[in-house]
Amino acid sequence: MKGGKPLVGEVTVSGAKNAALGILAASVMTDEDVRIENLPDVRDINVMLDAIAEIGARVSRLDAHTVVINGGPIDECCVESENMKRIRASYYLIGALLGRFCTANVPMPGGCDIGSRPIDQHLKGFRALGADCRIVNGKVLADAERLRGSHIFLDIVSVGATINIMLAACLAEGRTIIENVAKEPHIVDVANFLNSMGAEIKGAGTDVIRINGVKRLHGTVYSIIPDQIEAGTFMFAAAITKGDILVKNLIPKHMEAISAKLIEMGCEILEFDDAIRVVGTERLRAANIKTLPYPGFPTDMQPQAGTALSLAKGTSILTESIFESRFRYLDELTKMGAEVRVEGNTAIITGVEHLSGASIQACDLRAGAALVLAGLSADGITTVSDIRYIQRGYEHFEQKLQSIGASIELAEDDRASMKFLLSAV
Repeated sequence: MKGGKPLVGEVTVSGAKNAALGILAASVMTDEDVRIENLPDVRDINVMLDAIAEIGARVSRLDAHTVVINGGPIDECCVESENMKRIRASYYLIGALLGRFCTANVPMPGGCDIGSRPIDQHLKGFRALGADCRIVNGKVLADAERLRGSHIFLDIVSVGATINIMLAACLAEGRTIIENVAKEPHIVDVANFLNSMGAEIKGAGTDVIRINGVKRLHGTVYSIIPDQIEAGTFMFAAAITKGDILVKNLIPKHMEAISAKLIEMGCEILEFDDAIRVVGTERLRAANIKTLPYPGFPTDMQPQAGTALSLAKGTSILTESIFESRFRYLDELTKMGAEVRVEGNTAIITGVEHLSGASIQACDLRAGAALVLAGLSADGITTVSDIRYIQRGYEHFEQKLQSIGASIELAEDDRASMKFLLSAV
């Protein structure tokens, strides 16, 4: 990519990947047709759909963003797909299969290496519902004669555990109360989806979720919410490139923490019913940012924020309170001229006026997107390798960036890279 050009125009946000993964898992909990719309066309989603098909469900992809799933033919609760080991959300099939069949055999989750993400809270919840859970040869085995509602207090706020326990508890006998739960928008979306299938879930989006178990779930038609993190990424793209971007198909309420920081950094924010316009400034102002569970500043937006702060006037303090290995992208930013010092879970960033193009490497999904934005603001040519991480969670990222003026190409090989370099001179 060639940087130094403000990004200007309109971009439309895709469906939320994190909501979609939980919803796809939940779709196997009925033997009726479930139609899911606004599905993002990204690698993690396609891997999950393949795994669901492999255990016997009928999966009909009507188009890139619509799928019909029927879990009636499922005859296997053992997930064998090798690809499932590479995505974090594989564990949602434990809760879904355990809830419906009282048994599950699913590979331990993979995903980006951003720090320790144990599943002990998931297993604690399943055990409280009456399941025997153990880890054998890299797989989670869960079995129960029957599931019974229980009172569960999570030791830490966990998005994955909240969704997973919610899935299993829907079909458990009696009432389940889950306290100290996560409140992210995609948790609310999964709960709404389950309720549309006949579940009785109240309190999603608050500190306490209450579930009355039902005997069965039925089919539904459901549209996934917009992706909060993709929307935030394009909002920061305007800030980082001094651009002017109208980000469409989002829920402004979900973006409040992100909007507030961009305003603090000097950007202009114009809010509409389902869109936000971000107008960048000639020089961003320094700010202090600490990642927190929703409604705080999202950890998945920390690399994008760190990239913006590297260009801000003054010294900023960026604190990561969720994952301990989420600062690795800062080493790549320093190759572009950023001035950063990391002390434990805090990065002290002294902004520079310009970044310079370099050959850098994506180390995880959100870091990869942030480094692309860095390249689009930098002087000269930047090459980002290992973009498979980006493709896990951003739909047609380079095409959307092209539509708002980015000089960027997806290069499949060295020849394609050389062609772009020659054309960019």
